[in-house]
Amino acid sequence: MPATESPKPRRHRRFRRRLRTRIILSFVLLGFGLTASFAMATWNLRSRVENQLVERTLQREVENLAAQVENNPDEAPFFLIFDARTWSPRNAFKIDPLYRDLPEGLHDIRQQAPDGTWHVYKVAIRKGLTQENTPFTSLVRYDVTDAAEAAQQLKRWLFIAVFLFTLLGLVVGWWSASRVMSPVSELAARLRSYRGSSNPRPLAPLFPEDEVGELAKSLDDYAERLTEVVQRDREFNADVSHELRTPLAIIRGSVELMLSRPDMDEKTRTRIQRIQRAEQQCTDLISALLLLSRNERGHGNTDVARVVDQLLDAHRATLGGKPLVLRVEGEGGVTVDSPEAALSVALGNLIGNAVKYTKEGEVVVRLLPDAVEVIDSGPGLSTEDAARLFERGYRGTHAGHSQGGGIGLSIVSRLCALYGWQVGVRPGGDRGVVAVLKFTTSYGAQLS
Repeated sequence: MPATESPKPRRHRRFRRRLRTRIILSFVLLGFGLTASFAMATWNLRSRVENQLVERTLQREVENLAAQVENNPDEAPFFLIFDARTWSPRNAFKIDPLYRDLPEGLHDIRQQAPDGTWHVYKVAIRKGLTQENTPFTSLVRYDVTDAAEAAQQLKRWLFIAVFLFTLLGLVVGWWSASRVMSPVSELAARLRSYRGSSNPRPLAPLFPEDEVGELAKSLDDYAERLTEVVQRDREFNADVSHELRTPLAIIRGSVELMLSRPDMDEKTRTRIQRIQRAEQQCTDLISALLLLSRNERGHGNTDVARVVDQLLDAHRATLGGKPLVLRVEGEGGVTVDSPEAALSVALGNLIGNAVKYTKEGEVVVRLLPDAVEVIDSGPGLSTEDAARLFERGYRGTHAGHSQGGGIGLSIVSRLCALYGWQVGVRPGGDRGVVAVLKFTTSYGAQLS
């Protein structure tokens, strides 16, 4: 089973349009919406006015024709601009079937002329009775072909107008977005140019006193406060490191002097050696934390097997009567490009946790060509613990009432991020946990 990598915050990817794109899109939609609305309104108004005019005229003509037939059937009907027909059931066969069975009212008819061209007609139908009570049908037809062609031409021009105004909206939007976003883009470019700089120039004097200038002032203020915090943090770490090294050096010298006495009894010697190991552990931890605070990668040629042996010897001396066996598997000869203190802190936390939570059995440190595995026979690990074990301040469910603030593995995770290593945990076989510290090829394992 592959090692579970230290958890990283998930980044939800969302589609976010750039501000420039949103400005351009707003102008395009505005131009299209206004032009399309105007075109639709124009088309509807033109169609309504034309239809009302034609239909009103047709209705008047067909009523006039029906009145002439009813009142003066012997006189020939007269028309100014319309074509008309009147028929009774006796002569209905003479009428074009396209019009013969139309119901009373107004109709739109499309018909092909003898010359092969198509014409569009508005047709009005009215039924009545003669003085002899003979039913008849009157038809008035108006050729609106030219009006229909004009309507199609108007529709084409309206579509062209919508397209041109939308294109104009795109051009205006592009130009406006470039003008609006130019100061913001310049601000972003200057911020990128300051990346890695320890003393960036203020941004506010470079911009006018507008919204972008206010943003630059806010960024300057934030950068100043952030720089102060970082500077105080670095000074604090440096001061603590310097101040602690002096008493630790005194402790180391005193311990070495005491251990050189030949008349010391074994019990006292054991206790002093424990003090010596604690002093070395403190020194390594201070060095590692100083590297993390400065975010700088120290270099070295550290033998992994030698560090493992030192850590196991230190833990063997603290077991007391605990029925636990500590042993190493695999071949040595692997070195990593890092200070011994950094590797000692990383491996020391993994081995220390295994020894701490394994009541009996064994803890095996397996040396691989590009990694170190720490295998214990303890109570195991839940899925939730495995996912959150490297979070700062998190103490697993197996921790119980044991001492510790839950920051040891967080420090290991930060060291791995600094040196490009990978750390993870997975459940063992029937029980226990397997912790894996893998060295990458960029900064990690090299065969000596």
